[in-house]
Amino acid sequence: MSVVNRIQLPPGWPLPPDAPPKSRIRVVVAMSGGVDSSVAAALLVREGFDVIGITMQLWPSDLPLGERSESGCCSLTAVEDARRVAHRLGIPYYVVNFQEPFEEAVIERFAEEYLRGLTPNPCLVCNQAVKFGALLHKAQELDADYVATGHYARIGFDPGLGRYVVRKSADPRKDQTYTFYGQTQEQLRHTLTPCGEYTKDEIRRLAREMGLGVAAKPDSQEICFIPDNDYRRFLREYRPEAQRPGPILDIEGRVIGQHRGIAFYTVGQRKGLGIATGEPMYVVRIDPEQNALIVGRESDVFGAALTVRDVNWVSIPGLDGPRRVTAKIRYNGVETGAVIEPVDDSRVLLRFDEPQRAISPGQAAVFYDGDLLLGGGIIETALRPDGWPVGTTAGHTSLERMST
Repeated sequence: MSVVNRIQLPPGWPLPPDAPPKSRIRVVVAMSGGVDSSVAAALLVREGFDVIGITMQLWPSDLPLGERSESGCCSLTAVEDARRVAHRLGIPYYVVNFQEPFEEAVIERFAEEYLRGLTPNPCLVCNQAVKFGALLHKAQELDADYVATGHYARIGFDPGLGRYVVRKSADPRKDQTYTFYGQTQEQLRHTLTPCGEYTKDEIRRLAREMGLGVAAKPDSQEICFIPDNDYRRFLREYRPEAQRPGPILDIEGRVIGQHRGIAFYTVGQRKGLGIATGEPMYVVRIDPEQNALIVGRESDVFGAALTVRDVNWVSIPGLDGPRRVTAKIRYNGVETGAVIEPVDDSRVLLRFDEPQRAISPGQAAVFYDGDLLLGGGIIETALRPDGWPVGTTAGHTSLERMST
């Protein structure tokens, strides 16, 4: 089978030059029961690695779930699918309980950030805290050298750069490098992503050729702990205090309505505001200090720049001045041209070539140079061309004005 090679990878990729023979390298594969992680395990077996399959049991037993998914991550069907694949491959297989670290690191943070007026991405936190945190620790207890997943990304050691790097996958439609912006060099040193060298169509074809029963299994689309995809219902049940009404303000600060709780709204939202102004109005900013929604016209939803906090550098050691990049501000977003420049040790200012719609604090902004993932961080504040925060007028905000 041909492999789509859009870039020239370093010799020996993805292993470092001093790696032992593959037969002496033990790899724990995070098996979700889906086609990607199943083929990842099969590819590693075929290459001669010592492979162990693990499915992470993540859902706390008392979690409000709505209609429980029968086929999603952590379901009985998923576990049985993963078990059958492991049996077919002839590898050891275990189901490991990660409910406590998952609830603490992912679910509680997800709810808390919505209550603070942010728009979180729980999959990013799960990657950092669970898959390459708790699971990596478990893998090391099993004397494993690596954790492998079914993500579409290319991770390996680049001798030219002298560090572990993340490159875009061979399938631009499925590329998942956005989710790796928070990984440390130590985590990347212990990570393998075999699917990154293939397109999705090739992965499904490989699954059929290898006789894996999950070849035609559809991809999961929902947040794993919200199988009905209704995050508002989840918040009402998990954190009832989210239902805290407050004012809806226009950009000039006038009260024009009342909301049900800031946790139930997102930047850019138009429907469900319950206000009548004679023209369409959109959420342009969420103000947790006032427990208020600020709304405006659609043109008010666009931002020319943003600040990013908690920046982590992946394929480069840091930033010593302005740098031209492409950037994504949401997982399924389109890369756009921008310039980043340092603000301090953990914050950067990102200025777009073209204004971007619905910049959402709490989401991640991720930076690229071609196929190379440079790093990323959490969106802090969206800014207008004049440097004032989106959804404000000069003199109507206590937020610091940034020079753009």
